[in-house]
Amino acid sequence: PSSSPSFSAPIMVKAVLNGVVIAETAETVKVEGGHYFPPDSIKQEFFSPNSRTSVCGWKGKANYYDITLPSGEVQTAGAWQYNDTKPAAKHFEGFISFYPPVRVQD
Repeated sequence: PSSSPSFSAPIMVKAVLNGVVIAETAETVKVEGGHYFPPDSIKQEFFSPNSRTSVCGWKGKANYYDITLPSGEVQTAGAWQYNDTKPAAKHFEGFISFYPPVRVQD
């Protein structure tokens, strides 16, 4: 008798700010202990560009986003993204990561 393979459902990773899920995916990239979420996994309605930028020596230039919850609460520059990475970071180019108090549940 042959046994059929068993498949488990993918584990969804969520980014949560004050009880509101702002991003959800089965495929984050972990970098330096933090999760980077694919751009299509964030709930766009909560994000707006912030003028802040920073530069990482091996990742490149980061652009930031404010996160605005339905309650009106704003987490200023609470998320960031590397849109044009250096070669070592190409595998998560365009992905988004978060500062606390956003919690990542995996």
